[in-house]
Amino acid sequence: MIVWLNGTHGAGKTTTAALVQRLLADSRVFDAEKVGEALMDIEPALPATDNFQHWPPWRPLVVETARRVLEYTGGTLVMPMTVLVEEYWREISAGLAAHAIPVRHFVIHADHDTLRGRIAGDTVVGQDSPFRLQHLDPYAEAARTWLHAEAEVVDTTHLTPAEAAHRIAAAVNR
Repeated sequence: MIVWLNGTHGAGKTTTAALVQRLLADSRVFDAEKVGEALMDIEPALPATDNFQHWPPWRPLVVETARRVLEYTGGTLVMPMTVLVEEYWREISAGLAAHAIPVRHFVIHADHDTLRGRIAGDTVVGQDSPFRLQHLDPYAEAARTWLHAEAEVVDTTHLTPAEAAHRIAAAVNR
């Protein structure tokens, strides 16, 4: 099984994923961003883009990597990864379904002001990260048009990451 934690950059996916992993027996965290980082290291570079998800190899490589890890280890993969393009989500979820891998898709959500505050105060990635800030509007559009209908939304506006993780683990274990 895959527990996919979606949501905009700065919503708390990575923090929540680590906490969810501790609550789910036989689980591991797999950050699909590492697949993108591997593609970014190719020399000479792949065609220029502002987001590695636009590279056609990224999506099937995420599916194949997750499939191979699950084949090797069994259990559950907790995957914190923002996917705001509906076509990309459909490609990934169809690829996983083709391998009979069940997916529980959660969106770590917070209201706009809360997200801006979290991004502004992030001392790990950097305060007021332009990259994270530029994804707030695309996230809002995806949430309004398709994302929230495709996932279980966990509103973290007034939750700690630990509280969010407990809600997700409880939903998965039901």
